[in-house]
Order: sequence, then structure tokens, then C-alpha cells
Amino acid sequence: MAGRTRSPAGRWPSTTPATGEELCRVADASPADGRRAVEAAVAAQAGWAATPPRVRSEILRRAYDIIIARTEDLALLMTLEMGKPLAEARAEVAYAAEFFRWFSEEAVRIDGGMMTAPDGKNRLLVTRQPVGPCLLITPWNFPLAMGTRKIGPALAAGCTIVLKPAPQTPLASLALAEILTEAGLPAGVLNIVTTTEAAGVVEPLLRGGQIRKLSFTGSTQVGRILLAQCADTVIRTSMELGGNAPLIVFDDADLDTAVEGTMVAKMRNMGESCCAANRIFVHTSVAEEFASRLAARMAALKVGPGTEPGTDVGPLIDVAGRSKAHDLVRDAVKRGATVLTGGELPEGPGCFYPPTVLTDIAPESAIIDTEIFGPVAALRTFDDEDEAVAAANDTEFGLAAYLFTQNLDRAMRVAERLESGMIGLNTGLVSNPAAPFGGVKQSGLGREGGRVGIDEFLEYKYIAVPVGA
Repeated sequence: MAGRTRSPAGRWPSTTPATGEELCRVADASPADGRRAVEAAVAAQAGWAATPPRVRSEILRRAYDIIIARTEDLALLMTLEMGKPLAEARAEVAYAAEFFRWFSEEAVRIDGGMMTAPDGKNRLLVTRQPVGPCLLITPWNFPLAMGTRKIGPALAAGCTIVLKPAPQTPLASLALAEILTEAGLPAGVLNIVTTTEAAGVVEPLLRGGQIRKLSFTGSTQVGRILLAQCADTVIRTSMELGGNAPLIVFDDADLDTAVEGTMVAKMRNMGESCCAANRIFVHTSVAEEFASRLAARMAALKVGPGTEPGTDVGPLIDVAGRSKAHDLVRDAVKRGATVLTGGELPEGPGCFYPPTVLTDIAPESAIIDTEIFGPVAALRTFDDEDEAVAAANDTEFGLAAYLFTQNLDRAMRVAERLESGMIGLNTGLVSNPAAPFGGVKQSGLGREGGRVGIDEFLEYKYIAVPVGA
């Protein structure tokens, strides 16, 4: 990766995007290291699968308690390594911990069943068993929560793990591994592989025949590659991929609610979220007032290092992320867009970009079809419901969508028509550990969280039991 050069000693510098300064050096795993991690997971699989569900549950619950007790330390760690303000980092710690608490409760509720065959001669006994050793690949934008969202159900189900965190944010995953060890997780059950050579390390693991499950969060482009690599050994997969979330503000929306919801949907994590509002459609009759209110709110946000008191918007993850956001803004302006606030690269160190609001977006602008992953709100107008729904669905992605209306009939009708796995109705926040998180179309496969989250890590086994005449 740019800015991360592998040293002869096999370590690379972890830096903070606020200043570019080095935080520490992290072990840079080789393909051989990856193989050893898988071997450890394979060796531990039978013992972990045989561990009583209550024991697995209690380990996760103890880890939850430790995470909550160390909120300030973990929040500071995330702020330093990926940039988000401390207030947001604290919120992520609570969100991340909740996945462990949720799946600690699910571990003891793995069920099966028995029924009589239609001819009456057999009993059909169904049990559920862990799928086996898993490879979990997490992104950098929510480094703690994306780890717990995958690790929690895998451990609850009885699966062992190889976790490969993003190279931008390895420290949160390493801290999580220490917490689980302290909570009583046996050696070999969780193995962390930090590397700057993801392709060289991951592909041999997927083709090696020992990994039985892949859970990946990242771009659709990389997801396609991983799916192809999983095909040879028919690895079970679940993926949360890219997004291009529409947000629709109808003429009957409560504008206070709509502006507040848009701020959350757009600016959570500086816009670096797969379910961030990417295309904002506002009814023509309220477009001017909405844009004015949103621009005022965005302009009032304080940009700075996440560790500074009062900071609302921290740096983007790296120079490439900032350049991408700025290039999208420049392209839109070149094609006729109006900048209401922001849009200029700041001087000084760090990967900062100002909260930006654009109107009059031309249909051919790159920002319409590109996941922004930054604090840029691109506004377009519409005249009727059908037009808004058609525009919202005009994308290969379908992770999240948002709509604001006070009309119940319209709310339900549009929510059912939108081609998205998650809908925020009069809210800009859809993430919840108790809800199934995931998308449709090219935004992914399977769901994380909720009662179905553990299903991704379990197989069904059917046993035929004759009962005689």
C-alpha cells in the first residue's frame, strides 16, 4: 500500500492520519505466516466445537465487560489509528461490545428439531454444527465493531478464526485479541494476521482447502475476486460490499427531522461508511430550504484531529481517500454543480477534508455512481415519487437507503419498492447489533447481526432414525 513499505525486519509503520506520524510498527505477515495461522485454527477446531455453549457464551460476555471497562483506552486507540473523533470512537466501542453481548446470548440458543417423516417410518432429527475454520477480513472504517460483528457469531457457533484486519487499522484488532485471551479464549481459536500483502497471503488460504468459511467486508471489486478464489474449494461466503445509498426527502417530510437524519446518514464516521448517504434526492418544492439548512449545519462542524476537544470531523483515512473525495467534487463542479459550503483542500498536515454540500449535480457527474467515502453531500431534485424511486434504484448496489416522509402510506410503499437490504425511515441510522445487517444486488451476500447472524457460521445436519413398524 502507498505509504506503507515493508521493512527488512518484516514490520511496517502504523501511522495516524491526523498528522502522518508513526504510532508503532506492526508485524507484516508473509504467506507462510498465514498458513501457520490456519494450521493453528484447524488444530483448535475440534476442541472449540466441543466446548459447551455456556462456556463459549461466558467468554464472550467477559470480553464484553472488559471492552466496556476499557472504553477510553480503546476509543483513543481508534482515534489515533483511523482518525474519528473521540466521541464517535466511544460510540463505536459501545456498538462493538454489544455484538459480543448479543452473541453470548445466541450461543446457548443454537437449536435443531425432530419431526415424523410423512410415511411415519422415520424420525427426522436435525442438528446444527459449526461450519469450521473461518477467515474473517475486516475493513478500516469501524476497526473494532467490524471485528466483533464477525468474531462474535463465529465464536458463539463454535468456529475457530483467522482474522485479517485492514493494514490501516491493525491495532484495534490486536487489542481485541488480547481482550479475548484475557476473557479465557483458548490458544489457537483466534489468530490475527496483520499484513500489507493481502492478496499474497489470502489467496493461498482460500485455495488451500482448510478454510470452510469466508466473511468479508470491503469493496465490491475485491469481493468479486474473493468469490472467484472461494469457488475451487466451495467455501461458504458472506460479504458486506460497496454501497451507493440513496436518501429521499419528500415534500411532506418534517425538515428538521430530515436535516438531522441526513447529517447522521452522511457524516457518521466522516462519511466513511458503506451505508452513508451517497445520493441525496430532495423534492423540488423543499429543495432550496433543505439545502440551505443542511449547508449551515455542515459549515458549522469543527474539523480537526479527533483527539482535540470539540472536534466534529476528523481526518479521512489517508491521502488517497482525501484525493478521491476532492476529485469527485471538482468533477461535479466542472459539470455545473454549485458549492454551498466546503469543496477546498485545507492547508497543513493531515488528511482533512471540509464538510461539503453540492447542488445542481449533472447526471453525468462521477459522484452519482461512485461511493464517496467522505464528508461530501451531493443534492439532486425530483418532482414525483416514481421519479425518486427510479433514481434511487438506478445503481448496481443495494446496501442501505433512507427516506423522509410523514405520510404512512407513502413510507411503507416506497420502503417496499426500494432495492436495498436496509431502510432508514425518518432516521439516518440503521446499524444495530440486534438487526440483520446486509444488502442486495452487488452490495453483498448474507447478513451480520440479529438472530440470523449466527446462521452464517452453522451447518445443518440431518439424521434419519428408523422407528420400526
